[in-house]
This record gives sequence, structure tokens and C-alpha cells, in this order.
Amino acid sequence: MSHPTNEPGADRDPDESARRAAGRSATPPRAQASPTAAELATQYAAKSGVRRNHAGQIDVLSSIGGVQGLAESIGPGLVFTVLFTLTTDLQVSLIAALAVSAVFTAVRLVSRTPVTQALAGLVGVAFCAFVALRTGNAEDFFLPGFFINGAYILAMTASVVLRWPIAGLLFGFLRNEGIEWRKDPARVRAYSIATWIIVAVLALRLVVQVPLYLAENIAALGSTRVAMGLPLYALGLWLAWIVSRPVGDVPAGTAPPKG
Repeated sequence: MSHPTNEPGADRDPDESARRAAGRSATPPRAQASPTAAELATQYAAKSGVRRNHAGQIDVLSSIGGVQGLAESIGPGLVFTVLFTLTTDLQVSLIAALAVSAVFTAVRLVSRTPVTQALAGLVGVAFCAFVALRTGNAEDFFLPGFFINGAYILAMTASVVLRWPIAGLLFGFLRNEGIEWRKDPARVRAYSIATWIIVAVLALRLVVQVPLYLAENIAALGSTRVAMGLPLYALGLWLAWIVSRPVGDVPAGTAPPKG
């Protein structure tokens, strides 16, 4: 008489075990978890281009792309404005603006530096030129910029209303706060005010430039577009950084109060 064994599975059919093992190995892997809010905020901040300097303060020049980025932003519009003011030839002025933007992109390609900003600028200039050619109005070269500006205003306003102020996403990353600042009402208020400062800069552009557009004053419109572009944005960014500074954060070079 045979005796029962204590080894588990000894009485199982070997073919059955093989089928079960094959079934387990064929089970598809679990889908990757969706990124968390903190991860999304970190990714957004990392791609924004905002930087800190060695002293721990915001590096405004680097944050707007450096001298090269500033030139890429100003150059095409400035060339268009100057040429059209001198020649009143829309086609020549548009071709020159496109050529300047294309040169900036080529320089980045040759020097093997990040080409994203220059390429985005080239696409933007090309679209502005297309709009102006279709309408035949030189002032329409600046028209798409108004809509982009308005979209940023709406997005930043919504971020404050939803208690996810854009300034917090940018600066919280640089200050190693992550999104922990959202747990502190005082920090949320500070970053909301900082975001409103940037919104005010964008709104000021529209307040000044739209009347010039309606008046078809190309020279004044182009000039204010240059002055109120990245230079004014950089000022707003710096003010937003200062206003949202955490309590007790001492600026570089300043001795903390005694006592």
C-alpha cells in the first residue's frame, strides 16, 4: 500500500502545473503609475528655463535664455520695424525678419547648443509673417503676439484661482520647496502675489500696444514690442522672486540681524 507524501503538489498533474506557469508568465505587466502632482510640477519647472545663480538668487539673464536668447527674441521684430519704417515694403521687411530668425537657428545648430528657443522663435516669426502677408497689413505682424499674451494671462489667472500659482511652480522648484509650499497659506499668498506681478506685466503690454496697433503706428508698436518683451518680463520675474521670498531668507551679501 502506498503511503501519502507530505511534499506539496506531489499529487498534481505535471502538465497542469506547466499550463499554470505559462499562464502566469503571459500575464501582462502592470501599467506604469501616472505621474504625481509633484512630479508634474517638477517637470514643468525644469523645462521652464528659470535658473538660480551661485549666490542662490534668481539668474534673470539665464532665465530668459542669456544674451543669445535676448537677441533671438528682439532681433526679428526690430529688423522688421526698422526696415518697414524706412522702406514701407512689407514683403522685404518680412523676408528680412525671417532671415534673421533663421540665422539664429542655424547658429545654434552649428554650435550644437539647445535649439528649442530659436526654433520656436522661427516658427513664431513665420506665422506672424504669414498673417501679415494674408491681410496685407504690416501691423498684423504683431497680432498673434496679442493672442499669445492673452492666453498666458488667462492661464496664470486660472492658476491663482485654483491655488496652483505659476510662480510657485517655478520658484518652489528652485527653492527646493517642491510643492510643499501649498500646505502653507502664507506661501500660497506670496506666490499668488508673485504670479499677479507677472500677469500685470503681460497686461501692461496689451494696454500699451493694442492702441498703437489700432492706430497702425508701426514704428511705435515695434519699438514698444522690443522694450516690453523679454526685458520687461525679466524685470517682472525678478520682482516676483523678491516678493515671494520666504521669511528669514537673507539675500546674498547681507548679514543676518543680530540678537
